[in-house]
Amino acid sequence: MHRIIETKWFYKLFSLVLAIILVAFVDNTQVSTNNQSKVQQTATTKQSLKMPLQVSVDADKYYVTGYPDKVKVTLEGPNALVTSAVNTQNFRVYIDLSKLSVGNHRVKIKVSGLPSQLSYKLSQKYVTVNIQKRKSRTMAVQIGYNKNAVASGYDIGTASVSPETVEVTGAQSEVSQIDHIEAKLSVPNGTSKTMKRNVLLQAYDAKDRQLNVVITPSTATVTLPISVSKKTVKLKLNAKNGSKSKVYSLTAKEEKVTLYGQKEALKKLSSLTLNVDLTGVKASTTQTIKLPVPDGIAWVDPASVSVKIDVSDSSD
Repeated sequence: MHRIIETKWFYKLFSLVLAIILVAFVDNTQVSTNNQSKVQQTATTKQSLKMPLQVSVDADKYYVTGYPDKVKVTLEGPNALVTSAVNTQNFRVYIDLSKLSVGNHRVKIKVSGLPSQLSYKLSQKYVTVNIQKRKSRTMAVQIGYNKNAVASGYDIGTASVSPETVEVTGAQSEVSQIDHIEAKLSVPNGTSKTMKRNVLLQAYDAKDRQLNVVITPSTATVTLPISVSKKTVKLKLNAKNGSKSKVYSLTAKEEKVTLYGQKEALKKLSSLTLNVDLTGVKASTTQTIKLPVPDGIAWVDPASVSVKIDVSDSSD
């Protein structure tokens, strides 16, 4: 009985010691983790990102060209501050042109809004810009496309564009050279259906050289109507290369055919003549012959006809 009591006390004491060791281990681990986290936050790091280059200028009076859209910035400092700056991008990269006149200028790129604990390095320290007086004008949009790309036999309607006018803004010297604003529609070869596309607008001078201006809006919707008309006409058979000693009688299965093509071409046609070559034909037979497609016609329906050729001697 005495040994049993001693054993129970031994296990209780052992459990207490083990619990104390575990508590001490957990506390030490937490302290170590917290310390490591603090070290990581204060450790020096370096990160790069591309920032928009802002331009300080009287935009209503001047038009500026020559500067890049973005500049690469490398930040260095405490990890937490660098990470915050990269994620929020709550600082400015800019050039100040407010005190400069018209012409070319080499300007220093500046950075503001960064914490004092951070240092930075720019991929380029200077940019060369051109400052010109700003000019705007409203111009009509012209449509350009290759008519020869439309399938043969199809009618091309009047192309339309929306919007019909746009505002052009840029340096006075550039805007003054504009001859026309064009919406170029790319028409694939053999196109046979109406096209409707959103196309980019471009400004050109009198020699078709593209100009560096801002067009608002920058795109326009171009619609190019493409259609085909149809007409049913009589089919005429014409014997060719027959023997003088033979008499030929030609009969087609179809008396009429339908022509599909341009309106003007159809107006000129009241019938379709099919030449039947009788070379070598000495006895009655039946031939399937492809129908001709006249100029301005896209296709004929049917594409071919069956022609019965009856042959007899001229003495009969």
